[in-house]
Amino acid sequence: MPEPRVTETRKALEQAIHVERSALAQDLAALDEAQWAKASLCERWTVEEVVAHLTAGASTGMGRWLLSMLAARFDPDLHNDRRLAQHRGTTPEETLRRFREVVAGRTGPTGHTAAWLGEIVVHGEDIRRPLGLVRTPPVATTTAVARFFVGRDFTVASKTALTGLRAEATDGPFTTGSGAPLRGPTLSLVMAMAGRAVACEDLEGEGVAILRARLRSG
Repeated sequence: MPEPRVTETRKALEQAIHVERSALAQDLAALDEAQWAKASLCERWTVEEVVAHLTAGASTGMGRWLLSMLAARFDPDLHNDRRLAQHRGTTPEETLRRFREVVAGRTGPTGHTAAWLGEIVVHGEDIRRPLGLVRTPPVATTTAVARFFVGRDFTVASKTALTGLRAEATDGPFTTGSGAPLRGPTLSLVMAMAGRAVACEDLEGEGVAILRARLRSG
């Protein structure tokens, strides 16, 4: 079958980011107060806090990011918490409004545009899955993220997670590695590489037990 992919130019990746942010903003518009306060797949953050984190990331260029990290003494958790607090509204409605303002933004802390595509894909699922909402991004989008994640340990140990495993997407062309087999949807492989152990529920093969143990001990 022809290989679906987002052309890895900055413009094409930015367009994919815009599509995913827009889809998330649409889903968020229907949430009630209890849903905004629900725990996300990011263990420390609620749904509203993840949205504020996304707004912060889309509002932070390299210079501001470096200054924030310096002020936090290179503690990423402290840096993220401070930036999140700056971009969270006094109400969920205001938090959503602030997120909508950056949906079409092109700002990012580094030139790794695929990383910011990965951020909205992963955090979108962090929000939707606990709420029982379902969205599967285009396989071209998740394939681009999977390729970026498996190529390096960026903000998470995504490359290390699949070491010694043969991962194969069942809905697209993504394959990588050798060893114990691991098969499933590209989105689930992306979420697993991002450290979400719950994504192992969607995967099959001898490599699942190995991956699950790594993620739970990580």
